[in-house]
Amino acid sequence: MLIDRLLVVADAGLRALTGSHRATRPAPLAARIGDALNDSDKALAGALMRVNHVGEVCAQALYSAQALATRNPSLRRQFEMAAREETDHLAWTRDRLAQLGARPSLLNPIWYAGAFGLGLLAGRAGDAVSLGFVVETERQVEQHLESHLDRLPSNDLTSRALVEQMKDDEAGHAAKAEQSGSMPLPLPVRWAMRVAARIMTTTAHYV
Repeated sequence: MLIDRLLVVADAGLRALTGSHRATRPAPLAARIGDALNDSDKALAGALMRVNHVGEVCAQALYSAQALATRNPSLRRQFEMAAREETDHLAWTRDRLAQLGARPSLLNPIWYAGAFGLGLLAGRAGDAVSLGFVVETERQVEQHLESHLDRLPSNDLTSRALVEQMKDDEAGHAAKAEQSGSMPLPLPVRWAMRVAARIMTTTAHYV
């Protein structure tokens, strides 16, 4: 029933914004005292992990909205499964922020609302477009995570292990969406998505 799905969506949103999600998989590498980060390295790693946490908040919103919008039960289950897999990333990045003495973005409710709206628009445009949106989003996230591997302190083994695993998982989501019948998005849409992502990641680095 629609009311049940709306309640599930509302619950997922509250959990994403309040940090009450729990990972189903252990973090790729437990935090180690041996990482021995100085204050500068901690500040950089914390800022980058805050950006990654924002990305996972948005992933929850996108997949929840797309699951709500589709009329295909099989595709709905696929989106819901992807969202559950992304909760590991959400929990990992939140825990790593705490370990680094950093905080989540103060603008998370805004990021969530914006991503949810985009997910609904993509879902209303049809399943092929919605899947294409997943493919493009996940590919951009892969590139973004790759850039973080270049920027993270070389001795921050914990954060680097998290980012590596997250990048592998995002690639898997993109591949699954392609196999499910995604339609390539027009170039102007992909460009607009990149601009929006750049604004979000730049802002979240500091706020």
